[in-house]
Amino acid sequence: MSSTQLSLTSVPTPFLHRSYLLLNPLLSHFSRFLPKLPIMADRPTTPQRPSRSLATIDGSAFLRKLQAYAPNSSQLVGFLTLLISGSILLLLSGITVTVAVLGLIFLTPLIIVSSPIWLPVGIVLFLTVAGFLSICGVGVAVVGGLSWLYRYYRGMNPPGSDRFDYARSRIFDTASHVKDYAREYGGYLQSKVKDAAPGA
Repeated sequence: MSSTQLSLTSVPTPFLHRSYLLLNPLLSHFSRFLPKLPIMADRPTTPQRPSRSLATIDGSAFLRKLQAYAPNSSQLVGFLTLLISGSILLLLSGITVTVAVLGLIFLTPLIIVSSPIWLPVGIVLFLTVAGFLSICGVGVAVVGGLSWLYRYYRGMNPPGSDRFDYARSRIFDTASHVKDYAREYGGYLQSKVKDAAPGA
């Protein structure tokens, strides 16, 4: 027998009974918050460690869960590329803004002093560049239109050719209706003129 069992048997029974009656409502109320402890007889005599296979199983399950949520190699490379290119672009934009501000600070007096020369030169340069760009734009539009017409007449059906055919047929129909109407109205006017002046 253990020493705790001997000490409990040596306590008088009426004291234990009264203690049980006093503590039982409290224990029943708080028992849901207390952890379930094994009884002394159920507790093993030697402490047992979890077996290594159980720890390995738990570790492998954790690794499997971790691998399920881990990004694959293409996602990781994409993230690293985004991070590196974003950092480089941020650095270059910072350098650009810094150089622009410093250049403006140091060159502002020179610009102010030489503004009587720069203003006419700037106007001439602006007009030259604007004229050149407008001529280039018109040239590109003409080349595009001519290539579209070439493809249309060769029967290659360029984009928008169906709408062009529809518009052309509508214009042709309208012109024929106007022509017929003019012929009828012209005949009507000639008959009226003959009626008004029969000898003419």
